[in-house]
Amino acid sequence: MLHLDIPTTTDIRRLAATRADACVSIYLPTTPLTQQAEADRTVLANLLKQALTELGEAGFDKRRARMIEEGVSDIVADYEFWAFQANSLAVLATPDNVTSFRLANALKPLAEVSNRFHLKPLLRAVTFPHVALVLALSENAVRVVEVFAEGRPEVLAIPDMPRDAASAVRQASLTDRSPSRRIQGSEGKKVRLTQYARRVDRALRPVLAAVPAPLILAATEPLRSIFRSVCGAATLLPDAIASNPDRLSEGELAAAARPILDASYAREIAAFAGLFEAHKAVGRATSDLSDAARAAAHGAIEALAVDIDVTIPGTFDEATGAISFGEAGLAETYGVIDAVAVRALETGARVLAVRAAEVPDRGTLAAVLRYAG
Repeated sequence: MLHLDIPTTTDIRRLAATRADACVSIYLPTTPLTQQAEADRTVLANLLKQALTELGEAGFDKRRARMIEEGVSDIVADYEFWAFQANSLAVLATPDNVTSFRLANALKPLAEVSNRFHLKPLLRAVTFPHVALVLALSENAVRVVEVFAEGRPEVLAIPDMPRDAASAVRQASLTDRSPSRRIQGSEGKKVRLTQYARRVDRALRPVLAAVPAPLILAATEPLRSIFRSVCGAATLLPDAIASNPDRLSEGELAAAARPILDASYAREIAAFAGLFEAHKAVGRATSDLSDAARAAAHGAIEALAVDIDVTIPGTFDEATGAISFGEAGLAETYGVIDAVAVRALETGARVLAVRAAEVPDRGTLAAVLRYAG
């Protein structure tokens, strides 16, 4: 399985509030295959050198730079840490603290140095986790399969998960027709399937709390509808795998799940595009960076899409929204789109970190406003 540390909105807000004489933000693709981790360790070491060189050229205090070097080098040297990886790694370091996140989505190698962290790649992880859980549910068995954008799916061992429907309700059969029972025949079977579904739902809750990933149901009727009626997971997707899951391997379940996951992401992007166009028609949307920055400063952004791959160096005044463009590599500059996105998140906006082709108007960002400017 992928070993993930998906950041929460609270994590991002905490990191966004961090200010230090040096904040080093490093992102790199990794592999979950332990035997291939050596190359990833080398990439992290090289990105660290790049950041230290930038600090040296800026005349940064050497003692404080060594503290960053030691903190990140401890990760490079931690063989046990590299044995449990996902598809990307984020390392966020100041002289006093080092935080890391193992992410499911594949990110490009990047090292940024400023007085605050570069967080847009983490926003991508929050926008689209690139991992899903498939609940393969039948009367005869239950499996929860962790599915990734690429790589082999894994069956999760979940405490208190019932083995099958009959054992879940402590019956030899779901179709017991004994007249001594209070419920009989098809009515009794439906009641017991509902009890079974509730037990499955309860067992799933701690897993979904720990892995905030979309949940895809693989089941046939009537169990498919019964489980939906009792499931409390907000992450349960509307589309399902309608085939009998008992006949599908983990690989086949993963193959069936990926188009459902892609469709879910596409719906979210399309919904934002529709929202943007509708609000643009009444003066409540903008793709202008300066206008979006002012709106973010005043808490006026309802939803925001930003291009994950573009970095525009400069500064952003959180009080007024004024931005100044600057030269990359200076300690006082940072990615202004990143800063606008984080400020919007802090004021309750829905933020989507997307690819260039997914941004409405093909700009670097697109903002839906709470009110006309």
